Amino acid sequence: MFEKCAQISQPVNIINDELLLCSQRFQIQRGASDPNSYKGLGDCFRTIFRNEGVYGFYKGILPPILAETPKRAVKFFTFEQYKKLLSFTPLSQGLALSMAGLGSGLTEALVVNPFEVVKVNLQANRDSFKVQPSTFAQARMIINADGFGLRGLNKGLTSTLGRHGIFNMIYFGFYFNVKDAIPASQDSRLEFMRKFAIGLLSGTISSCVNIPFDVAKSRIQGPQPVPGEIKYRSCFQTMALVYREEGYLALYKGLIPKIMRLGPGGAVMLLVYEYVSNWLQRNW
Repeated sequence: MFEKCAQISQPVNIINDELLLCSQRFQIQRGASDPNSYKGLGDCFRTIFRNEGVYGFYKGILPPILAETPKRAVKFFTFEQYKKLLSFTPLSQGLALSMAGLGSGLTEALVVNPFEVVKVNLQANRDSFKVQPSTFAQARMIINADGFGLRGLNKGLTSTLGRHGIFNMIYFGFYFNVKDAIPASQDSRLEFMRKFAIGLLSGTISSCVNIPFDVAKSRIQGPQPVPGEIKYRSCFQTMALVYREEGYLALYKGLIPKIMRLGPGGAVMLLVYEYVSNWLQRNW
């Protein structure tokens, strides 16, 4: 059931690759002094199109495609399992839903992190799409240079755990608690809009809260400022360094394209999950 839901919701996430690429580029640029700095979202789109061509917007799309179905299946399946497990604890229902979301996010992060490392390296590459290494060639280069561990294909794992754990904690906790608190409508169209609006807020708020972890992840997994020297080593060390050198707003780089993706995308994903899972439970 959860794999079916994940497969149906997959296009919602991969169709926004242009916004994902811009968000990634904003997160790895190091202030206005960076020669590759973009002035804004429009400048980012124009520059990528001019220098890298239309296919440049689809750099790093294969890792999310490969990861999407298992990632979403893990997210929703483990959320349900953690929710059942926490029902035996004295936690309130609202807190149990948030903790189940946290658990599902941490589990999801373990699955997705290697794909994220490859994706960030591909999206940070500003060469023409035609001369860029393929996804599998990039993965081989990372493994040959640094292996599978925390310096290689699982680099930035702590930041990924923080990003997905916090996102899912708020995402599921806010959606299901607020949905239960607001009376349902008998009109199917109004009910759909009610759920969509709550899902939109869930995705937006979650994105705003977890983005410092996202910035830290991008800095750790992406190219270091000086080749051969590791500047961004760990999650909180990277956050502190970015804050000290670039100010607190730098921890929110890429927020606008991220919200544009995960606000409506998160709403659609929850609606797909609810409607499809209800239909499958009735018919299977």
